Amino acid sequence: MIKRLRELLNSLFSDSEKDDLSIGIYGPPNAGKSTLANQISLDITGEEMSNVSEVPHETRIVEKKEKVEIEADGQSVEMNLLDMPGISTNVDFKDFTEHGIEEDDAKGRAKEATKGIVEAIKYLDNVDACLVIFDATEDPYTQVNVTIIGNLEAKDIPILVVANKIDLEEADAQRVRDAFPQHPVIEISAKEGNNIDKLYEEIVERLS
Repeated sequence: MIKRLRELLNSLFSDSEKDDLSIGIYGPPNAGKSTLANQISLDITGEEMSNVSEVPHETRIVEKKEKVEIEADGQSVEMNLLDMPGISTNVDFKDFTEHGIEEDDAKGRAKEATKGIVEAIKYLDNVDACLVIFDATEDPYTQVNVTIIGNLEAKDIPILVVANKIDLEEADAQRVRDAFPQHPVIEISAKEGNNIDKLYEEIVERLS
């Protein structure tokens, strides 16, 4: 499968006519997608691109940062970075009221989050590769996560799995590897910046 991944990446990104590469950051709510998007954008452009909150579904539309150029080992790759809404099979307004948000506002956010999920899924037709990020403190083998990976595999979209929050004592990145052994896994802390350089190296190696 890893050999197949490399072949797909080579075929996608060796085409000189393809100027705009789009990389989507996918994952369940609160896995750290926006934190990672901000870390990358801040490193490269000096500006953050997404709001971050403990409230689930804080990102409810696709956030885009164009022409992000990542460099590593003397090579570079320029891409459009897409921070996707968290993928969930069910959005309940109570997910928001539990965080102190009034019911009317919570119901509005739930509708926006549902629309965002649909938008993120539709974007699968417009991304060239994906970073799929999971919270390493939680069991990664869930219906939502299996669905995310399965949809990407069905579309032959190259995947790099990211095990996030390794700075936390309860993190166990090996569970992510065991859940999805068919894909390469990079361990990071998007919040603390741990191993971000390693992530950049992997991105550049596979996309340049």
